[in-house]
Amino acid sequence: MIGKGHSISRTRESIAYGWNQEKDAEVVFKEFLAGDTPQEIAEEFKIIQSQNNRCIKNTLSFVVSPTIEDGKNMTRKDLGEIAKRFLKEMNLKNHQAISFVHRDKEHTHIHIYVNRISMTGETYKDNFIGKRSQIAADNVARYIGLTRVREVQQDKLLELRQHRKEVQNIHEKVLLSKPKSLDEYVKRMQEHRVTVIPSINKSNQLQGFRFEFKGINLKGSEIHRSMSGSKIILGISQNNSFTKLKDAPKSLQMASNTIQLSTGFINKMVKDLVKQTIKRALDTGVGF
Repeated sequence: MIGKGHSISRTRESIAYGWNQEKDAEVVFKEFLAGDTPQEIAEEFKIIQSQNNRCIKNTLSFVVSPTIEDGKNMTRKDLGEIAKRFLKEMNLKNHQAISFVHRDKEHTHIHIYVNRISMTGETYKDNFIGKRSQIAADNVARYIGLTRVREVQQDKLLELRQHRKEVQNIHEKVLLSKPKSLDEYVKRMQEHRVTVIPSINKSNQLQGFRFEFKGINLKGSEIHRSMSGSKIILGISQNNSFTKLKDAPKSLQMASNTIQLSTGFINKMVKDLVKQTIKRALDTGVGF
């Protein structure tokens, strides 16, 4: 579950948005309020807010969102309980508050509007209110037994790791087939449903590659260091040569076009060539 919060000054307009019938709005929680319209609620807020005329952003606005799956079967009572416990976690029990649920989209969410001035005239401190809202929502999710943000993040991280490994394995398999041109490499990657997207800068020079697979788009270096653009081009160039490369290529052919390589791209290939030379020397014992 996710929580967001900030201070606002447009109380009536904000409550009117929360009460928008086009969004299938439904009141799920009210505290210290009797009104039945945005105008009436705003007037009740205003009476309490008159105790501190210096506070301009005198209303607190929160959005609390269960996950799509958690929100599907929640009743009005369930959502009201979430709002009530959220306000308790935020230490806002002695404040006027009203909460609405919006079900107009797949993602059910709760809008909560709270008078920043308490019933006894104290002004609620709103420093770090965004971060505190996240923590409060997480505590409520843990208490009620709903999916927490950390759990969602962990699932996404695991999915991303698996995705990266899958693309890396495909890349290594394609390189083992020794493609002799970038077009050939791109075509073979596409055969495995991986789209290779060149990254071109404003000077129309190649800077690297992105890889799209199963709806996820990542830079090669984000997948694995062996998939940086310089390493890919260097490997393909070496496949197309009978002798070891001594100099980094300055351009390459792709889709019948000559593409210039950026200076940074070339410098990375030069460093890789130097490393390869040193490694070969160490492996053969040259100079020792």
